[in-house]
Amino acid sequence: MADTATTDSESDLTCAPQPESEITIYVCVTCRGGRPLDLVPVPGEVLATATAQAAEGTGIAVRPIRCLANCNRGLSAAVRRDGAWTYVFGDLDPSSGAIALIEGAKLFANAPDGLMPWRGRPEALKRGLVARTPPFDFAGDS
Repeated sequence: MADTATTDSESDLTCAPQPESEITIYVCVTCRGGRPLDLVPVPGEVLATATAQAAEGTGIAVRPIRCLANCNRGLSAAVRRDGAWTYVFGDLDPSSGAIALIEGAKLFANAPDGLMPWRGRPEALKRGLVARTPPFDFAGDS
């Protein structure tokens, strides 16, 4: 389980004004992705900061989260859209993962069926898919 200490970069993310958005990317800031426990900055924080920077001007909200319980496949992030499925991704790279998350979120934002399209999805999000969860009001498959 993740530790509870707050770092400077996490504080910067949580204090930054966040636009109202239909798409939110939650990035695990405690993920280390198998890297040493004393590594600073924490790789998850690096990914969260890079994702927030890549999202500037897109209307996509980026929020830090302390743990997505995907430690075996960290670095991790979840992409959520109101009224649609939520996607959890792992094995993300701290530098290139940010661009992949934003590209995937843009695809997702324009998907009329509430599913992130496979075609056009960045490879990191194809390989890194951990799970998708249904929207709150999902009645089940008929």
